[in-house]
Parts: sequence; structure tokens; C-alpha cells
Amino acid sequence: MTEQKALAPAAGLTWARMCKECGQGHEGQDSHLYDYQEEVDDELVCHICLQPLLQPMDTPCGHTYCLQCLSSFLRDQDFCPVDRQRLQLQQCRTSSLLVRNLLDKLTVLCPFHSECQQSMQRCELQPHLHNRCPAFRRLREEAERRKRPCWNELKGSKTEGESDTKSNPALTRTVNPRGPPEPGLVNPAFEEGEDEVPLRSSLVAEANVVELFRDEPEEDLGLRIVGGKDTPLGNIVIQEIVRDSVAARDSKLAPGDHILEANDVSLTSVLHGHAIAVLRRPCSVLRLTVMQEKGFKPRPEHHTHPSASPPGHPAHTLHNPGTVIQVTLVKRDRSEPLGIKLIRKSEEPGVFILDLLAGGLASKDGKLRNNDKVLAINGHDLRHGTPESAAQIIQASEVRVNFVVMRQLDTEEGGDVQSRGARRVLDTQYFRRRSTFMKDPPGGFSSQEKTVSLKKEPRQSLGITIAGGRDCRSRLPVYITSVQPVGCLHRDGTIKPGDVLLSINGVDLTQLTYNEAVSALKTQAAQSAVMLRVIRTITEEEEEDGDAANKEEMDTLENPREDDINWSPLWTRWLGLPSHMHWCRDIVLLKTNNESWGFSIVGGYEESRGQQPFFIKTIVPGTPAHFDGRLKCGDEIVAVNGATTVGMNNSSLIPMLKLQKNKVTLTVVSWPGSLV
Repeated sequence: MTEQKALAPAAGLTWARMCKECGQGHEGQDSHLYDYQEEVDDELVCHICLQPLLQPMDTPCGHTYCLQCLSSFLRDQDFCPVDRQRLQLQQCRTSSLLVRNLLDKLTVLCPFHSECQQSMQRCELQPHLHNRCPAFRRLREEAERRKRPCWNELKGSKTEGESDTKSNPALTRTVNPRGPPEPGLVNPAFEEGEDEVPLRSSLVAEANVVELFRDEPEEDLGLRIVGGKDTPLGNIVIQEIVRDSVAARDSKLAPGDHILEANDVSLTSVLHGHAIAVLRRPCSVLRLTVMQEKGFKPRPEHHTHPSASPPGHPAHTLHNPGTVIQVTLVKRDRSEPLGIKLIRKSEEPGVFILDLLAGGLASKDGKLRNNDKVLAINGHDLRHGTPESAAQIIQASEVRVNFVVMRQLDTEEGGDVQSRGARRVLDTQYFRRRSTFMKDPPGGFSSQEKTVSLKKEPRQSLGITIAGGRDCRSRLPVYITSVQPVGCLHRDGTIKPGDVLLSINGVDLTQLTYNEAVSALKTQAAQSAVMLRVIRTITEEEEEDGDAANKEEMDTLENPREDDINWSPLWTRWLGLPSHMHWCRDIVLLKTNNESWGFSIVGGYEESRGQQPFFIKTIVPGTPAHFDGRLKCGDEIVAVNGATTVGMNNSSLIPMLKLQKNKVTLTVVSWPGSLV
């Protein structure tokens, strides 16, 4: 039996130096440290570090080591440390489930034993630290307070191009003070009141630290990302959160959040591809510093009761597209059920009330209704939550359960105001269609057509796999996901993953559904001569970047692994496509006279860069754009009320948006963000 040495308590550690998995202080590449409470059998001890095994690996010669220890040893040597037989890491295998379970059940002491005298199984230490340990929670909160800059500290000085009316609050709100100013950013998200005093100072944003925990180090976070210094957006922005993903289960992130750092790596002024590579790096815990919009703070003369809205929402009643209502249910005791069935919907994120059980507490109270959208429960934001997380909050609550819900107005109740359900019915006439608005791509992006002509045996396969099609969710053109070594196109070497298919033997493929494209490719590939036309987007920033490490990163991103069946091109790969390949749709927003549309934009004509498209950069919580749910960060506005935005500058588009008092129709082109 091996006696384990006692570790010094972690109470003196700073948050930055502390490992967030074991609670001890060690270098990032070193193994985790634990304070074991019992003697550990020698069979469960690594022969390199002489500590209980972590991520045990078995060698072909019958020895077991920690993965980290063995990896470090084999960087300099090529033999087993015990019997010196020839050994390579790829020959080793993960130890059996029995061995891993025995290791997980070893009893360890909380590293903060001066404040927290609990002991637990080793596999339970990390959940204990993040959910139950008071000392760990205190250090985390102190670090977040130190890292969260004051609102006034985030305000930069006016840029040279900013007008005297201060129409550029999104720049001062989100830009990192150390970085360069972003050109061309404007914000029509506010409306001026009757006294013509803009509500600029009432828009609230915070920098917060969010930690995401992966079950597997390479597990997808479930975030779709847009932006980067090589794009008009500048910042790295969350476009969408994938349902049931790591990020969705955590529920602290939201679309529109700007990512400033990832595990202490700054993402404030980096290429889009570099940011995606950083976010995809394998790790168990990913610590993100994000700038989050919290909505408008009402003017003093318009204050209402603060409990009438959830965190991050304006504290006034929204008349469109629904009304925000607060409901408090009081249970006889903690275990009494509320009698509410919660569901999710396929067409929009969030939690909805499906049914109120007859005789239940909610049904007797009578204030909640079927189809109410749950925005918050007991102060927990559920705008992008799940029924499971909502149920956990309810189960953990005391006798009072506070709901904040949004209720759609019926057309009879709301007069001229349409409910969202009514707008969804009208979506058929505003469905995505081929764009007729001709324009140039953003500066730094272009495209190049390539043609491959080859002769082949009639039964010989082209050897490509495809995805997309105008029937997919994003209405993408058909693109190549892989070029197989067995096909004739692989030998030619011209066609690459991510290339968009234009035609085969003169048959146009750009407007086909997926099945139509598959059928056309099979038919034409059966011929002995094939001429294939594709188009590829070129990004100037990446072409000029001579950094070998960055080029290696991009090669990894652009060339899918053989087992990656869900690979898709980066968001930036769509930006350079010519406008005749774009599909657009109309989004109709409705509001009252004194409300904001709720989005900020970047782009327009600039002397230094010429004409730039207008992109949605932020969407403000609690506004028509937010509650409508269809507008996304990274969407390109190609027309307003049918009038093209090509040739406009900021001073032209802002007044056009402000003139639309109750209704505006935005024609947008939307590309899916890069998945991490």
C-alpha cells in the first residue's frame, strides 16, 4: 500500500492560479492534485508520479500510467519506464471501466478544508467545488467582481467619424479598451423621445465570466459564432445556441453575447478562423469572458415596479409582440407540485407552458395560461433555457415560486397588434427566396470559379459527399463536405471541401434542393466525360497572414476529419459568395411609438474601405427584435421596406429606420455561424 502525502490547503491560492477541476495550484500541463484520505493500493498508483492514477492508460507490456505522465515521458523516450520495452503512445489503451471506477471512488478531502470540512469520492470533487463549496464560490465571485469593468470604464472617446448626436453607443459599449476603435458602427436600437433626448445612456451591458464544463474534452460547446477582425462585425459574437448542447444546459450565455476571452486568450482583435480554433481546443473547463447586453434601463419618469421583469429585461410592459406578466405561486410546503407541464418548441428557443393540470396549484391560481413563454423563475433567466432546467429550479425552490412569463396578445385583445402566431402564419409569403438585390461582398472577401474537366469510366465515382440544398434550414447552396481518396476528383486535386457547386455538364445546381442535387450529380456522373464548375471564397486577411501556426490552424478547420460527419464551412466562407447566390427573406417587426427596434448595426459606406454591407451586430434583450426571434447577429440587411441599402451610409440608414414608427420590413441574408 502506498501512503499519500498530505497537501497544503488551497485557501491561500488566488483564483487565477487555482485549477478549477481539483482546486489546487499546479501548472496547466501538470496532473491534478488530490488530498486522499485513505491509503491507496499499489495497483492503482502510477509508476511515474507515484500518485493514484489519473486518466489511466495500459501499455501492451502490462503496465499502467497516468495519461499526462506517460505522454510527457514518451516525448523524450521511446520505451516503457518499468521494463524498458519499446513503446509508443498510440499503442496504449484506456484502462478498463473497473479500474476507472475504483479510482473514481477514492475518498478525497475538499482542498478548502479550513472552511469546508467535507470529504467525497474523487469523481465528485469537481461538482462539489462548483455547486456546493462556499470557499470556491466566494473566490469565484470575488474574481468576477474584479474582472467586471465598471460601465463608465467601458466607454471610449468618440471616434473621428462619430456624429455630435452620439449615434455610436454600441462601440463604446462593447469594445475592449485596449483594442483599436471599430469603424462604421452605428446603433438604431434606441428611439428618441418627444423631447428628442436619446436613450443612449440607458442601455445596460455587463462583462461576465462564464464557465462551461464538458463531459469530454473535445465535446462541441453548441455555439454558432460570427464576427472577427477580418469581418465588418469586428468582435466575436454568439449567433445561436444549439439546443441540448453544453452551452444550452449551462443557460448563462445568450445569442448576441460578445466573447472577449477564452481561457485567458484574448479574442478581441483576432481573425474569425483563429477564434474558432481557440474555442475548439480540447479542455474540460472553458472559461469565457463575455460582454452581455442587459436591455434598456427605463428613464426615471417611466419607472415601474422592478419585479415586473426578469433580469436583463426592461421593467415596462411590452405591448408587442406580447405582454410580460409576473405570477407568484405559494405552495403549502416545498414538496407540493405546481401542476404545470412545460415543453420546448421547434420554431423558437425557450420554455413554454403546455398545460395546467386540473386541480393543481397553478390551475387554481388562474393567472398562468397555456402557451405562456417562461422568461424567468425565481430570478433565473430561462429565455434560452430548457424544461429540465426550469423543473430543477422549481424543485429547489421554497414555498414561493416567482414566474415571469410573456403572453401573446390575441388579435381581438390587441386591436391592430398581431400576435407572433399570426405573423408565423404569414411567414409563407415572406419565406426565403432568391435575392434580387445586387451588391459586392464585404471588403477583404471575394470568390473564384474553378472548372474541372475529366474523362472517366462510366461506373467510376466522382468521390465527393455534399450537404446544403435550398430545402435545408439555412437555405444554403449545395457544397462539398469531403473528397474521397477513391474518387476521380481526388486525383485531380482541384476540388476542395467547402467548394460550392455551380453546375455539372451544364446543369445548374445553385437553386436545387439536396435530393435534386444528388439526383443530378448521379445522372451526370454516369457519363464518360464530366465538367464540374465550383466557386470558392477567398479571404484576403488569411492569404496575407504568413504565420505558420495560423495557417496550420486554418488547414485543420477547412479540412474535415474522416469521422466528422457534421462538418460545415466557416461562417466567413459564405460572405464572399456573389449576391446572385444569396437567398433572402423579409422580417416584419412591430412596435409602439416609444419603443426601440432593439438592434445595432455595423457597415455602410466608409472612405477608407468603400461600400460595406450592413450587418446586425447586437440584439438588445426586451425589444421587438429580441422577442420576434428571427433576426440574428451576423445577418446582413440588404433592404429596408423594399429599398436597397446598397450605396447608403450610416447617416442615410439611421433616419430611414427612425421614420418607421410602428412597423418595418427588413430584408436580410442569413448565413449559419461557425459551430464550436
